Amino acid sequence: MGNTKIKDKEIQNYIDANLHADLHALLLKKSPFPAVSMQEIVQQIKGKQTAHKKFPFLLKEGIIFPPQLNLEQSSSEVTALYKSQILKGKTFIDLTSGFGIDAYYLSQNFEEVTLVEQNSGLLKIVEHNWTILNRKATFIHQNLEDFLKINKEHFDVIYLDPARRDQNKNKVFLLEDLSPDILQIKEKLLMTADEVVIKLSPLIDLKYLISVLPDIFRIEIIAVKNEVKEAVIFLSNEEREEITVNCINLESGESAFTFTFGEEESAQAEYSEPGKFIYIPNNSILKAGVFNLISERFGLKKLHPNTHLYTSDQKVTDFPGRVLEMETVESKQIKKKEQFNIISKNYPLKPEDIKKKYGIKDGGENYLIFTQSKKGKIILKSV
Repeated sequence: MGNTKIKDKEIQNYIDANLHADLHALLLKKSPFPAVSMQEIVQQIKGKQTAHKKFPFLLKEGIIFPPQLNLEQSSSEVTALYKSQILKGKTFIDLTSGFGIDAYYLSQNFEEVTLVEQNSGLLKIVEHNWTILNRKATFIHQNLEDFLKINKEHFDVIYLDPARRDQNKNKVFLLEDLSPDILQIKEKLLMTADEVVIKLSPLIDLKYLISVLPDIFRIEIIAVKNEVKEAVIFLSNEEREEITVNCINLESGESAFTFTFGEEESAQAEYSEPGKFIYIPNNSILKAGVFNLISERFGLKKLHPNTHLYTSDQKVTDFPGRVLEMETVESKQIKKKEQFNIISKNYPLKPEDIKKKYGIKDGGENYLIFTQSKKGKIILKSV
């Protein structure tokens, strides 16, 4: 676990007293504690700062934090809590435990929990923290491929979060480029558990996923405050008729949008020029690419085949995204130094270019949308 002295009360008080200190300046100072380096102290400060934003449940006395990279790679408390509501059973195993945030939440509805992690120092930190949190688990220090080769036990649920960077630390997205290679170990995973749950990059292409993994029966696209954070896939040996996709925008108050791929393939969008209200789907739905189904499901008209904005004259109140009351304006009606939030959709200029061209200030409560309908380029302004 590294230096166990970091847990001493006096050192923890010093860490708490410096939570808002300049960390670069702090690193240049000599540690006031002979047994603990300033680098170790700053690591704990960074950990507590991250926990405040990302996993506040860890802000307890005695909790130890790992290096910054492990913190960055961890799921947030809000996404882990959401996923935990989907899974339940008797036996759960996380094959890529990391800092254990997902494991802590996802395993809450299981009787027996196993964590596998190849980084021994990180695993010891997690084991220590789980003791503080009064959570029990079997902790196994091993590479997951080696574990799968010798394991004889069957689990209700396997969870894994593959590394999404190559040896040069560049981001990778194809399943065969991840570590581990999902396509190579897929059969072994499905022999080892009834259900396999894999966290993937939010940038991954859903149609590609379905083409290479026919065992998928569910996909969760998880956004937090309209930023897509994760795509989570669920695999099983059981045959299912349709793949269910659930788009959720946490901390937004919006309802989840659930569909099957068959629904989107058969959906037909209707088109019209802008009406009184303009609808912008949240990013989890845009990621899913259900552009025709949105039109059909909510009775909305689309502006253009390549403009993912929708319109109506009567307001739809349960729409999962932003609803703006707008009117069409001419460019000459835009006054210099006016303040607007600028949106550019299917339009040749980016928001920065639009601001420069029209001398507009960014921000405020009103919106300008530069877009395209079937009749051509249009500008929409908040009413």
